[in-house]
Amino acid sequence: MKCSALQAVVLSLGLAAASSVSGQTQSAGQPIGDRTPSAQPDANKTAHDDSFVIGNDDVLAISVWKEPELTKSIPVRSDGKISLPLVGEMMAAGQTPLQLEREITEKLKNFITSPEVTVIVEKVYSRKYNILGEVTKPGSYLLTADTTIMDAIAAAGGFRDFAKKTGVYVLRKSTDGHETNLKFNYKEFLKGKNSAQNVKLQPNDTIIVP
Repeated sequence: MKCSALQAVVLSLGLAAASSVSGQTQSAGQPIGDRTPSAQPDANKTAHDDSFVIGNDDVLAISVWKEPELTKSIPVRSDGKISLPLVGEMMAAGQTPLQLEREITEKLKNFITSPEVTVIVEKVYSRKYNILGEVTKPGSYLLTADTTIMDAIAAAGGFRDFAKKTGVYVLRKSTDGHETNLKFNYKEFLKGKNSAQNVKLQPNDTIIVP
C-alpha cells in the first residue's frame, strides 16, 4: 500500500510539472506565414473590446444560443465580408465584435425569437506590420500587443552587417492618409539615450532599415 501511495504522489507531481511547461507561450513575434496559436492574442480580450476593430483574414467565432447550425468559426474574406445562414452576406471588417454582434442579432430577429448572439475574435490575422531593408528576415509579421521597434528588429533576426543602425525609421499612415516618419537611432537607444523613440507599433506600420 505504501508503494502505491508513493507512486501516486510521484505521478501527480509529474503531471503538474508537465502542465506547467505546456502552459508557457512564446512572446516573440511570428511571421505571417507562421500562424500558430501562440501568435494570437487572447480571444477573451477581443470579445467585446470596443478598441479592437475586425479586419480582413481575422477568424470570428459566432455563437447563437440554442442554434447549433448558426454556431461556427467564420473567416473574414478579403472583401471584409462574412456569410452566415439566414443572415446572408454582411460586412464585418471595420466593426467591433460588439457592433457586429448587434447587427447579426437584429437580422436574426426575422427568423428567431429573441436571438442571443456572441461574437469573439478567435484568431487575429489582420493586425500586422512590415520590416524591410537590412535585417535578416524582412517581411510582414503579426502584430501582437505591445510590440516595439526593438521587438520587431529582434523578430526579424536582427541587423545585417551593413545596416545603418542610426537611420532606422517607421513609416506610419494616419486614417486620413497622412504619412509620418518616426526616427529610431539604435546606437543611441543602446546607450540609454532617448528611450522614448522605441515606440509601440501600430497596424500597418512599416519599419525601414537602410
